[in-house]
Amino acid sequence: MAETDRTKYLRLALLVVGLIFVVGIYPLTIIWPSGWSWHTGHSDYLQMILGIYATLGVFLLVASRNPLANLSLIWFTVWSSVVHAGIMAAQSVTNPEHMGHLWGDVLALLVVAAVLALLTPRGAAAKPAQ
Repeated sequence: MAETDRTKYLRLALLVVGLIFVVGIYPLTIIWPSGWSWHTGHSDYLQMILGIYATLGVFLLVASRNPLANLSLIWFTVWSSVVHAGIMAAQSVTNPEHMGHLWGDVLALLVVAAVLALLTPRGAAAKPAQ
């Protein structure tokens, strides 16, 4: 894939992921709670994690304008998603009531990490044009 195409798709991926992080996660906790919400009823944890992901989503939307100037944010998103998914996967496996998360938020975070990692330029291609 040509670097210009790769950057174009990275911009699109950042835009989509940013929008989902800002406005999509909360509806998923309502539609499919066993795959997206770790607590039933009111949850301070859910409000906290939604706030964190909405904030990250806003920054990803901004980064979509110029991905090469925001590589550290993109790589933070990749690796924090992998770590978060790994922790949730371990918790899901050890607590059978949370197995739905393996097909919900765990899988989604791994997809986000994979897509962003595959599309993010490395080496000389990662240097912004002067």
